[in-house]
Amino acid sequence: MRVRYQETDAMAVVFHGNVATWFEVGRTEWIRALGVNYKQLEEEGLLFPVTDLRISYKRPAHYDDWVAVFTRLDQLGTIRMSFQSLVCRLTEEQVIQVQTTGWLSEPIGELLYEGGTEHAWIGRDWRPKRVSREQPELWSMLQPFAQKQ
Repeated sequence: MRVRYQETDAMAVVFHGNVATWFEVGRTEWIRALGVNYKQLEEEGLLFPVTDLRISYKRPAHYDDWVAVFTRLDQLGTIRMSFQSLVCRLTEEQVIQVQTTGWLSEPIGELLYEGGTEHAWIGRDWRPKRVSREQPELWSMLQPFAQKQ
């Protein structure tokens, strides 16, 4: 994606709060790529709100830069899960590579931001839910992608 002008601040770099949004975009697109309908999970009463957010700022992104968000499932538990995300600046050649393949298994480009999010599986009553019981198909689908269990 290209950095939009509205995502920058008075210092002409991406406002730090937008990186959290980019992590969310990476996470939701990762889930969508698995064929999971997050909206349907919510309608069925299973939520996984962010309980922790970490971002390390390596280099700034600027207006009109091409950036890509790389996300992977880090830890998966029956009540908690976490994701790791990287945001990298891409060259024009790398953008073409991404557009051609549609999906990359390994990050490319210059590392700008790295971090992650932790989530709790909860119901609409905000009480913990065991995803392995509530959605056994989802649990089975996620397990192979977790780096740690």
